[in-house]
Amino acid sequence: MSQKCRVYSKQDFVGLRNAGRVAAHILDYITQFVQKGVTTLELDRLCYEEILRHNATSATLGYNDYPRSTCISLNHVVCHGIPSERKLINGDILNIDITIILDGWYADTSRMYVVGKAPQKAIELIDVTYNAMMLGIGLVKPGAYIGDIGHAIETYVKSKKFSVVRDYCGHGIGRVFHDEPAVLHFGKPKTGRLLEPGNVFTIEPMINAGDYRTKLLSDGWTAITIDRSLSAQFEHTVGVTEDGCEIFTISPNGWNKPFYEIAK
Repeated sequence: MSQKCRVYSKQDFVGLRNAGRVAAHILDYITQFVQKGVTTLELDRLCYEEILRHNATSATLGYNDYPRSTCISLNHVVCHGIPSERKLINGDILNIDITIILDGWYADTSRMYVVGKAPQKAIELIDVTYNAMMLGIGLVKPGAYIGDIGHAIETYVKSKKFSVVRDYCGHGIGRVFHDEPAVLHFGKPKTGRLLEPGNVFTIEPMINAGDYRTKLLSDGWTAITIDRSLSAQFEHTVGVTEDGCEIFTISPNGWNKPFYEIAK
């Protein structure tokens, strides 16, 4: 990562907006296929094909030898789950994380999905995680500190008796995949970088039902909760504007969190 946060122009925001719209569309598109009996590898293939149909490319495929076009994290997987032949079953919760490149611009976003009927604890976890992300996004404006975001997220999550993962964080994005600033989802207010118009980054809290600690599996990618408790995550790419922020990866269909009302 570079030492200085990049500042993008209003014209740059047009490219970021276009990329974000495509990334969000992919998550809308895949919603209909998240069903019992479908493999996560099949979901990955469908996402890959839809990315290509929009003249975009997957930023994860081949990134540091990562083998798939998406990360799909099931149940106690915190992040970077590798799609496989594992079939979805009733009660599964999963995060689908996608990063695309369109005309040289990156957009990174993820959402939670539910297969059939999930336990009430899982639904509560998903709700808290989404609310935590949106609470953090609501603080993004010129003159705010990165630490303000993390502090608000952590305070809210702890009040709901869940825990914030500390091993992974949000990041700057735009013309490159991972950049400054690092966006921690915990911390103290009035600390970290001071935000200014044109900064672009992700906010992507990972929240656990149990212990906040994680363990990396032998594949070098998949991170799980150390106590195998459920984990959830949501992610948006946002840009700091003159008076607040813009979310580039909003769902075109309004499918922000489960349960998604899909028109038949």
